[in-house]
Amino acid sequence: MDFRSGGHVYGLHRVIEPEGSLPQAAQRLDNETGAYDNEIVIDVHTLNVDSASFHQIVGEVGRDEVAVAQRIRSIVAERGKMQNPVTGSGGMLLGEVRALGPNYEGPVEVNVGDKIATLVSLTLTPLDLDSVDKVYLDADQVDVTGTAYLWPSSPLVRMPDDMPERLALSALDVCGAPAQTKRLVEGAERVLVLGMGKSGMICAAAARDAMGDAGLVCGFDLRDDNLVAMKEAGIVDDYRCGNAKNPVEVLELAQEMASGELFDVVINTCNVSDTEMAAILPCKDRGKVYFFNMATSFAKAALGCEGVGKDVDLLIGNGYAHGHAQMTLDLVRKFDVVRERIEALLEA
Repeated sequence: MDFRSGGHVYGLHRVIEPEGSLPQAAQRLDNETGAYDNEIVIDVHTLNVDSASFHQIVGEVGRDEVAVAQRIRSIVAERGKMQNPVTGSGGMLLGEVRALGPNYEGPVEVNVGDKIATLVSLTLTPLDLDSVDKVYLDADQVDVTGTAYLWPSSPLVRMPDDMPERLALSALDVCGAPAQTKRLVEGAERVLVLGMGKSGMICAAAARDAMGDAGLVCGFDLRDDNLVAMKEAGIVDDYRCGNAKNPVEVLELAQEMASGELFDVVINTCNVSDTEMAAILPCKDRGKVYFFNMATSFAKAALGCEGVGKDVDLLIGNGYAHGHAQMTLDLVRKFDVVRERIEALLEA
């Protein structure tokens, strides 16, 4: 394979517009030019579209696999990357190393033929799709045939050999959330997780793992299927069902679980908009609210918090943390119910 010279460590060489922006903020990336000498070339097999983005697409086109596939292809064709124009979010990919540029010095050692998952968002990954081959409506995943390019500053991970690829990919897609959760709950007595989907379940497991039996871990979701399983396994102590778009209802139900108290830490993993205040109201003064929800409006969170006189720390979910991939995979290995519930979503 011939490689072009002049690749930038942060991928500026792939930005078409606006000039000077980083790839994530760019409106369009170059996904057609051949590989640069500082890039890894990936044969892409599966896209794990982030939950907020996939939920929005399904809401827009319906539960129609063909329509979802067409929408994903149109986004990539327009932008040179998978970045939902409504949510601004992307996801991650699973693929196989096709080639390594002679000047590629990535975060982990990989070889041609290795199965890898990217630990950076599809919103900054140049992606050229030949086809979307299968859509998994309940797993936020699509099997594809395509090519992606990444530069040295973009983290990735070799796929583990002790669990199915789609399970590992699904967990790795949200691995920043449990890693940050483990840090945030240190010293906390009461933790509330809003949204008990994939990321919520792993965050609850991270909280339980860090706090042990002493802390109170509670869950909240629109449906109770995952909540029941998590309570039976002892990961959450209590739960309630309701609409996280109704912050006063969430506050009342949260206080029921905490015997009238407020929570030290609230983790928001909902995949819908307008849930900012539902996370803020149940948090105590000088507590922490962590938004791992790409549908979050940080203007609504900041101004809404001010409007109700809440002195809490509002934290943006960071998809990267040192050791986050291994920690998340270890949680899936340790907590059987988390693995079983995620696998159930993948098989639906």
